[in-house]
Amino acid sequence: MKFGIIKERKNPPDKRVVFSPEKLQELIRKYPSAKFVVESSDIRVFSDVAYKNAGFEVVSDMSDCDILLGVKEVPVEALIPNKKYFFFSHTIKKQPYNRNLLQAILAKNIELYDHETIVKENGARLIGFGRYAGIVGAYNGLRAIGLKTNQFQLPKAATLVNQQALIAELQKINLPNLKILLTGNGKVAYGAKEMLDAMHIKQVSVEEYLHQNFSEPVFCFVDVLDYNKRKDGKIFDNIDFYNHPEAYESDFLRFANVTDFFIAGHFYGNGAPVFFTKEDAKKPEFKIRFIADISCDINGPIPTTIRASTIENPFYGYHPEKETEVDFLDENAIAVMAVDNLPCELPKDASEGFGEMFLENVIPAFFDGDKNGILIRAKITENGSLTERFSYLQDYVDGRE
Repeated sequence: MKFGIIKERKNPPDKRVVFSPEKLQELIRKYPSAKFVVESSDIRVFSDVAYKNAGFEVVSDMSDCDILLGVKEVPVEALIPNKKYFFFSHTIKKQPYNRNLLQAILAKNIELYDHETIVKENGARLIGFGRYAGIVGAYNGLRAIGLKTNQFQLPKAATLVNQQALIAELQKINLPNLKILLTGNGKVAYGAKEMLDAMHIKQVSVEEYLHQNFSEPVFCFVDVLDYNKRKDGKIFDNIDFYNHPEAYESDFLRFANVTDFFIAGHFYGNGAPVFFTKEDAKKPEFKIRFIADISCDINGPIPTTIRASTIENPFYGYHPEKETEVDFLDENAIAVMAVDNLPCELPKDASEGFGEMFLENVIPAFFDGDKNGILIRAKITENGSLTERFSYLQDYVDGRE
């Protein structure tokens, strides 16, 4: 079984990789029958020389590999027919911009396994870059505060080597007396929490956050039942919310009216209430002035997220009265950070963490007959057709959706 680490070809360039040289060495020690080659790349965070020094062949032709591992979408012209590919295809939600990619994968008889579809039986994802999105997203939001208030200056995350370097910069600043709200309960939210904890920002309860004033910055970590409530007033659990989102309405304004900085690290499901509306943002009691929308759902539950921003230009302003984009330094603007590829700013840490998850959760399936169903659940295409699990994509493939 021959695996290949492919070169990332999507623009803007992505320096991440599925396995670092050290993690590949660990993999080979555990599975000595596995063979790995690495496609030469001049952009990868780990150099060709690093892989060679670790004992791996660096090549320009991947056509003799059985399984090809990448991070971002592979351009159609670079796809090798009749191979097994793993990468984030951004097709499973019927994204219009990648319809031609899925069509080409089918036409070229490729078996596609999307990193996003590598899940447990209950649907929980096993691998991803969410933690690193949270780490960088929180940092970027704090950087925006410094730039807008002119109280401190943080370097761009992409110029720093790893998470510890980001933390070192954050520990140098004096954060003003802010109330910070963090939403979510997954890897993204906990990644953001790592950064707030590293700054020794005090975590407070919902009741304390809503009803007390503080002489220091504080944060409150909330989940779906804190900022949503059932319309009939009954109290249930998170599962009820996930199964019946239409039975709920937003209770977010009680937080918005006391929050300065909102870090959105939640997952947003179809049919769930929006957090707030454009009209809500116009109200004098609406206090949020900074939003780090790590989830980055455009025109979704956070109406100030009107577009994705970029690593190069991570901030824009939303003017509540005009309902338009303005400079984030505008005194009337809510400063928005909505970069949709945050882990790219921390490629070394992100790659090392991703490889650890892939080795633990995916690689064993190639050697144990896929006894836990990891590969069969993740497989999107086979023999030129969609698998049964992903047959809902047929209309999308045919251009009818």
